[in-house]
Amino acid sequence: MTEILEKTEQAYQGEHNRPLGGYLRILGVYGGTVAVAAATAALAGRRVPDHVGVLDLLLMAACTHKASRLLAKDPVTSPIRAPFTEYEGQSGPSELQEKPRGPVGELLACPFCLAQWIATGYAAGLVLAPRFTRLAGATMTAVAISDWLQLGYAKLMKSADEAK
Repeated sequence: MTEILEKTEQAYQGEHNRPLGGYLRILGVYGGTVAVAAATAALAGRRVPDHVGVLDLLLMAACTHKASRLLAKDPVTSPIRAPFTEYEGQSGPSELQEKPRGPVGELLACPFCLAQWIATGYAAGLVLAPRFTRLAGATMTAVAISDWLQLGYAKLMKSADEAK
């Protein structure tokens, strides 16, 4: 079986370094995490909601956006990424650019990749601990809105200086 997987990986990646085995392990961890969350919900007698309301969806989206950028790009969270990435410089206001080292590095340095995990965690939180999850979501949403206001303010100040 290992030989078949190695041949598949070699045929897929060609000249490129695409660590399918590492990705497969990450997918396994993701699937296992979802299974544990589902089992925990079942054991706790929690049911999946019949629908997700618009406000919960907006809160989840904004929270997922901010939390994924916080984990993937923020200087303060760089110690979490450091074992799996290499510092390259700044990529934007209060954000770092890091080169991934392996599949885990790709996951941790990519806000788009982390969003799936965060949104899934948020969904599990709505089932297992909805009040706490909504509070955490509201907090991250407030931080995201604050970021946009800070960027808008900086742009307005720059425009005012250029108009002088």
